[in-house]
Amino acid sequence: MPTVEVYAHETLGKDLHALTFASPIDLRANHCQPGQFLHIRVSRSFDFLLRRPLSLCDADVEHNRLTVVYRVSGEGTRRLAARKPGDLIDVLGPLGQGFPIHDMDRRALLIGGGVGVPPLLELAKQLRASGKSVQTVVGFQTAGQLMLIEELAVYGEVAVMTDDGSAGERGRVTAALTAELCADADRYYACGPSVMLRAVQEEMSGKGVPGYLSLEERMGCGIGICVGCVHPVLRGGKLANAKTCRDGPVFDAQEVVFP
Repeated sequence: MPTVEVYAHETLGKDLHALTFASPIDLRANHCQPGQFLHIRVSRSFDFLLRRPLSLCDADVEHNRLTVVYRVSGEGTRRLAARKPGDLIDVLGPLGQGFPIHDMDRRALLIGGGVGVPPLLELAKQLRASGKSVQTVVGFQTAGQLMLIEELAVYGEVAVMTDDGSAGERGRVTAALTAELCADADRYYACGPSVMLRAVQEEMSGKGVPGYLSLEERMGCGIGICVGCVHPVLRGGKLANAKTCRDGPVFDAQEVVFP
């Protein structure tokens, strides 16, 4: 399995970390899609055989490095948080299907919630590099959870929503999706918890804006073998089960069915 060196491991906030490591692939020769994920083994111990899927946050092509941002939520990610620069980690990827970028689009609307915000950074970078206007709406429970706001602002205006109103405006991300904001958007891209994605899907469908959703599912193998991450989708007008790790995690918003 590919073993790569850790170059940086920064603390961004409470239980929030940014991990930068050498890419398992040559980024100059292999295009990296925003929205893809890295499957990382958090420990050499047999207690943690399953890898953790972490969304790509930034791809540094010049230095052949990748960055993921994650929140410590259990013993596995706690083990990962102990890794230091110079350590070696076992990484597979980038894996899965990322966000497509359409040549004819002029303006993109990015929507993220919580730990669904990090993959929007590489997406914003690639959208701007292709000449598109970018506007981002991000949502968090409270101000202490904010992340990557300044980094996203490099590529376009960022609107911040918090449930308690401690930063930005009070409310969910859907409250920011006004008719004026969405009027000239060619497409939207969303990543976050299922409850947020379902609300965004409904809101944007009502406004007639096409888009993509990046689903958050538990992924065991990361390559479509274990069938532990299936999600219902519409294919040819019929309900089917898609493997999030292989067929996604990014899907056309019109395909995704929420229970």
